[in-house]
Amino acid sequence: MPEGPEEFADAVLEEELRQAAVVLDPVPAELLQTALDAFALHDLDARLAELTFDSLVDALPVRGAVDAPRMLTFRAGGTTVDVEVTEDGLIGQLLPPQPARIEVLGGPQAACPLTVDPLGRFTTDTPPSGPFALRLRTGAELIVTEWLRA
Repeated sequence: MPEGPEEFADAVLEEELRQAAVVLDPVPAELLQTALDAFALHDLDARLAELTFDSLVDALPVRGAVDAPRMLTFRAGGTTVDVEVTEDGLIGQLLPPQPARIEVLGGPQAACPLTVDPLGRFTTDTPPSGPFALRLRTGAELIVTEWLRA
């Protein structure tokens, strides 16, 4: 709350400048959505699942193998997530198998929710098109994987 005439004038000027910026230099919708998605990831209860295996780094090359799928393994405590990244999408398994809701996070597009079957398996037919992460909700636990480039 402005206390005197100078503070009141400053507040009015600040509001006019804010309104001018909204009209003359609006925030791009993609940037705004990315900021909202980044804020949505800010969850103090989430455990970070560490990348423990990446076939691009850890696997031995196989002679004659062309376009082999990328294999990833994430661990958070007693929970393991194995993921295969192909040009057709993601295939994965949550171990130990348990009911979970998994979301594929990827930049400005909306999170892609996946269902887990009784054996802990999940798939999506949409391949990640840039940096991506997985968010898993298993009962009361929330786990987020590291961000990786597909």
